[in-house]
Amino acid sequence: MQATRWIQRVPWMVVALTGALMTAGLLGINRGDELAESGNYFSRQLVWIALALPAMLIATLIPYRKLRRFSMPLFGLSIVLLLTVYFMPAKNGAHRWIPLGVMNFQPSELAKIAFIMALAHYLMYRHNYRRLPGLLVPFVLTLVPVGLILREPDLGTSLIFLPVLFAMLFAAGARPRHLLLIVMLGVALLPALWIGMSAEQKSRIVTLFVQRDSGPTPTGDGYHLRQSKQVLALGGLLGSKVQGVAIDDPAAYRLPASRTDFVFCLVGERYGLTGCAISLLLYVCLFAKGLRIAAATREPFGRLLAVGVVALIATQAIINAGMTVGLMPITGMTLPLMSYGGSSLLATCFALGLLINVAMRPGYEITQHPFHFGESS
Repeated sequence: MQATRWIQRVPWMVVALTGALMTAGLLGINRGDELAESGNYFSRQLVWIALALPAMLIATLIPYRKLRRFSMPLFGLSIVLLLTVYFMPAKNGAHRWIPLGVMNFQPSELAKIAFIMALAHYLMYRHNYRRLPGLLVPFVLTLVPVGLILREPDLGTSLIFLPVLFAMLFAAGARPRHLLLIVMLGVALLPALWIGMSAEQKSRIVTLFVQRDSGPTPTGDGYHLRQSKQVLALGGLLGSKVQGVAIDDPAAYRLPASRTDFVFCLVGERYGLTGCAISLLLYVCLFAKGLRIAAATREPFGRLLAVGVVALIATQAIINAGMTVGLMPITGMTLPLMSYGGSSLLATCFALGLLINVAMRPGYEITQHPFHFGESS
């Protein structure tokens, strides 16, 4: 009987959309294997999916209110791990991973989830966010992981935290003038952010404003950006799967990191604008369902947790899709659920498991009544 009730409470739409996006990613990764004529990323991604789905299930088993007490310790642990990476061997000039033998663990993926949980725990009390001094703590909670991740260097991941902070403050009911102040503080910190960036990170931002779609083939980040737009354009409306290969020139399809950072381009080349539109629609449906779960939740920690998870995945998807068409800087950020990679897929599925966890809890936690914040700590 208990298992039956558990199955009935699962928001199967979230599960179905997750599976659909994973499938779209597998199709893109398979196309990347074909174009590269090397590697077997498709089979490896199947293994990661087989590990990620149990992670999603595990995240649903313990009621999320019981997980709340571990929010701050988990955030503290994530900061320690972000410091630990600086003592690990560099990989491609970056200190982002902790080698674990069979895989490399990326602490920034844990930091994103721990940050959302810690921020939800702090903002669930009205006196913590309705006064201006109370907003300094979440701002500091945000800047600590941002600074550490930026120095790895990992520009893409560091860009995620501020939009998530703003979304959760808005959901908590922070005063508009205080939100405006947060935006102004973020703008004021841009010069310091620029100074703290590596030469490579600065190059990626400069490239965004000096794009050249004609003339000599650019080098470095300019080459990545031109190739990503070209591979997308070669897909046309229906893609090479239906229309056939656009041109017989392997160099035109050469795209570094195609199965990780630029898997969206592979989907576009193989299935055209139609495939890209369907993928984006799946994301929109997932975000809409997540926000409906948040809107139906009275318990403050659960609502803020749901908003944070939606904001996290939405920000990643927007930045990744934007960089493939030259609207955002090339950041090396993966596309949630679709890109090849272990740490990212495991973290995303665990985060979605937390969202499902919020939706599944019975009683007063899921209702259509107005949302009320806690009054005491």
